Amino acid sequence: MLRQLLVASRPLSWVNTAYPFALAYLLLAQPVHAGVLVVGVVYFLVPYNLAMYGINDVFDYESDLRNPRKGGVEGAVLDPRYHRPILVAVVVTNVPFLIALVAFGGPVSWLVLAVSVVAVVAYSVAGLRFKERPVLDSVTSSTHFVSPAVYGAALAGSALDARAVLLLAAFFCWGMASHAFGAVQDVPADRAGGIASIATVFGARPTVRLAGALYLAAGVLALISGWPTALAALVALPYLAMVAPYLRITDAGAERANGGWRRFLAINYVAGFAVTLLAIGAAIAG
Repeated sequence: MLRQLLVASRPLSWVNTAYPFALAYLLLAQPVHAGVLVVGVVYFLVPYNLAMYGINDVFDYESDLRNPRKGGVEGAVLDPRYHRPILVAVVVTNVPFLIALVAFGGPVSWLVLAVSVVAVVAYSVAGLRFKERPVLDSVTSSTHFVSPAVYGAALAGSALDARAVLLLAAFFCWGMASHAFGAVQDVPADRAGGIASIATVFGARPTVRLAGALYLAAGVLALISGWPTALAALVALPYLAMVAPYLRITDAGAERANGGWRRFLAINYVAGFAVTLLAIGAAIAG
């Protein structure tokens, strides 16, 4: 059971949600409250990801059976006997942290946290299934990663200036692009499972091109944010290089995009390192 919980939470992706929260809170909180930081980081590191991916694995079981890339670091195929325990574990691990975070914050942070949690649940759970609503699926997925950063800013109690808004908008474009590109490799499996995603509806080639346009938009938004954060525009370049070989991909060969997706997982760590150095430099510069 512990192994199933670990696999369902996607350890490779833990940092993608904990990092935005920690970065935003550390940069904006005056002073930094150690308890808030620790509780927030731990929540967005593990329980949040268990909720996001665990719920998805339960409700996507039928389509995951048809998906050749599932069953490893890219997603679990949960035996039905684990479905109920996974959902129970999601509630047990999330509720205490949410209560603590509510106690730490105020109305604005409560609203942001509510949006974040609702987006996690609505993406996969039966009856809502935002993941089957083209474009809304990418918007919701991006919310999963951007909302922890917005929540960190809300907990810090700092008003967002124009630069912060531009950078968050760039991050949101990155999130939409990444979801859209990631959906391309699943076109055959999703169509076989009757799942309507942005890629199954638009087609593989238009979706890859949309992802490229969104990565480019993220770079432009970062570029106009002012010095030194304009340097973050360079982070868009490896993602543009990642999608370039697939700009002419066909629906029949959509699974070939998995090669780009695997490179995406590695690029994220390099990009995160670059953004960290830039954030430190910007903080030192005042």
